[in-house]
Amino acid sequence: MNTIVKAGLVLGVLVEIWSFIMGFAGWYKSPSLAGLFWVVVAIQIAVLMWALKRTAAEGRGYGGQLGAGTLISVIGGVIIVVGSILFTTVVFPHYFQDVSALQEAKLRAAGRSDAEIQQMMAMVAKTMNPGMQAVFGFCGTLITGFVVSLILGAFFRAKPRPASA
Repeated sequence: MNTIVKAGLVLGVLVEIWSFIMGFAGWYKSPSLAGLFWVVVAIQIAVLMWALKRTAAEGRGYGGQLGAGTLISVIGGVIIVVGSILFTTVVFPHYFQDVSALQEAKLRAAGRSDAEIQQMMAMVAKTMNPGMQAVFGFCGTLITGFVVSLILGAFFRAKPRPASA
């Protein structure tokens, strides 16, 4: 299996493993632990570092590395879409109610009025469904992968060979 496909699969699977750990541990319901979700960014950076080191050794220059990192993120993103829908519809069907309750509690703790809370919760409710969350997961993975690949590609790329005379 080529490096790009393997890394994309690894990225998607590791992100979903982390998501399910957060779910089964109930961390997504805790105001102090919900932020641990962002470990997925560190996972993506680590996978891209590993993969782009390998693809550089295979001879990819900067543009090739940008393409490789982005494609890895697309493959991982597809797995994340499927995992996200499974997570929010089958395994944790009350996920959106739990997250909404957490957000409302944070707003109350911040001293927001009932009218402000209702208005903000109504806006957020439009995105609180499995399809939208899956799309956000895919887009976040793709954008993060592109930006990280822009940076890592400068460091992990095949070095140009000197022209022979």
